[in-house]
Amino acid sequence: MVSAYINIFFIFVLMFIGYFLTYKQWFSNQIGDAFSKLVLQIALPCNMFLTITKNFSRSEFLHLVGGMVIPLLSMLLTFAISFIYRRVFRITPARKGIFSTMFTCSNTIFIGLPINLAIFGEQAVPYVLLYYIVNTTIFWTLGIYFIARDNPKIEQATVNFHLVPILKKIFSPALLGFLIGLCAVLINFNVPNSIATFLDYLANLTTPLSMFVIGIIVYNVGIKNLTLNKDIIGVIVGRYVISPLIVWLLGQWISVPPLMLSVFIIQAAMPVQNSVPILARSYDADQQFAASSLGYSVLLYLAYIPLLLKLIL
Repeated sequence: MVSAYINIFFIFVLMFIGYFLTYKQWFSNQIGDAFSKLVLQIALPCNMFLTITKNFSRSEFLHLVGGMVIPLLSMLLTFAISFIYRRVFRITPARKGIFSTMFTCSNTIFIGLPINLAIFGEQAVPYVLLYYIVNTTIFWTLGIYFIARDNPKIEQATVNFHLVPILKKIFSPALLGFLIGLCAVLINFNVPNSIATFLDYLANLTTPLSMFVIGIIVYNVGIKNLTLNKDIIGVIVGRYVISPLIVWLLGQWISVPPLMLSVFIIQAAMPVQNSVPILARSYDADQQFAASSLGYSVLLYLAYIPLLLKLIL
């Protein structure tokens, strides 16, 4: 657990560096836009491709694919509950899509993988990646669709059945990198070491640049404006109560190995995705809300994870 806490701490350090360098005028909004494009169009697709090709073989994937039923059902149910929640608690209309996405989708790799390794060891990796596959698919399809709809121009295009703008957002470079990696696994394609090394250089840019962008956003929004409100509380409720609870309830109905269920619960109870504030910036959604929700979810996670472990271990 010490190593898991250290990982979370250093994620905050990266965000602070982005904030501090913006204060020192090393970074600007234009640099933030450039970093966002670099992450979304180059670094993240490489990361998606390498994560699945490095950690799965075709036989392993096919053997474990049945275990995807719990994360798939749980995330679809959580999405549905988010629609009810935002209606009952009157979530701000301009952030409904981004609210549902953060309510449902979790940070399964940057935080999820190291924390599961710290708790369960290497035997947890296949189950971590199973949840990652479902989480990634839903985030980069349903999630990005609803985030894009927060932009009135894209929403109007969808209402008028002009789906080209929204399809371009859904079939993003990140999702395409993931799908290409999945195809490579299914056809037993071995990525040459030299190419994997090159892609790894680019993939390793994802976390630092993502957190730099969040630091830039936080600085430009103003730290005093990052106040806790009912919409952010709703995101926290989705991340840390409803999402893991649904996974646990499904585990009582669908028989899976105990370790698999424990990993799925941990994965379901992760902070907000690093990519959400960048996507909000890219699609003219509510980036202040996204950055605040991410910050609060990671801060609260430090106190939340010991409580969760006492309940499931």
